[in-house]
Amino acid sequence: MITKHNLLTNLNGSGGEGTVGVGGAGDLLIFLQRCPTIYEMNQHHQEILKEIKRESKRKPFFCSLPESYAGHNDFSYPLNNPTERKIIKNWIKKHPNLSYREFVDLLNSLYQGKSATEKEMAGKLLGYLPNLRKQIPPNYIEKWLGNLKGWAQVDSLCQSNFSAEDLLPHWDKWKNLIQKLARSKNPNKKRAPLVLLTKPVRESEDTRLAHLAFEIIDTLKLEKEILITKAVSWLLRDLIKNHRRLVEKYLEENRNGLPKNAVRETRNKLLTGRK
Repeated sequence: MITKHNLLTNLNGSGGEGTVGVGGAGDLLIFLQRCPTIYEMNQHHQEILKEIKRESKRKPFFCSLPESYAGHNDFSYPLNNPTERKIIKNWIKKHPNLSYREFVDLLNSLYQGKSATEKEMAGKLLGYLPNLRKQIPPNYIEKWLGNLKGWAQVDSLCQSNFSAEDLLPHWDKWKNLIQKLARSKNPNKKRAPLVLLTKPVRESEDTRLAHLAFEIIDTLKLEKEILITKAVSWLLRDLIKNHRRLVEKYLEENRNGLPKNAVRETRNKLLTGRK
């Protein structure tokens, strides 16, 4: 039977990299289904992971923050944001002819990565390759969210990657996804639609975006988890730029039902213009 111990032993020991000792084909199949391994890892993913390891100056670490908000069960490589961006930019320069299929395969692999860093790299790829990103069907977002936990991982996918220009040409599909995520029992997926809409409502005066944002806030306003309440506040504040009167009206009508932090922070933004 494969365990973490004998996997590491076989990957790093005398068996050589890439060899895994198993008791039988059934054991290997079960293990591959439960945990991404070198057998499943996309070639481009391997290239990026090699650079992550090369740039890391210290050993990987586990997040110590509460899992319900910022934390997760994945380890991270000790890289700062500029270094992560450098790795992705350099990799993109080496692959100027990356196809859509290769792009999606790489993202699928990274979102199954064992470290939080690999998942964050996927989000950066989405940001740096807008022409490929715009071809991605909205349902892929739900699939990738299944591998993400905590605000940092969810936001690395949903924050600032998808613009009004991404959503509006395929409005019905994006609207259906956002409504579906808001009804999820998974708090990470519930946070996602709130964060997904922050950039589009800042960019566009299109009332479809605003009406959907208020619908999602209404759906989630009674949630108590900080993962959700902070995102409700964030979306309300970002709505102010293009829909100030709608925010004022909504806040007045729903002030007793909204999270207290959302009411306080949104009022402050309305009064001062500051976060």
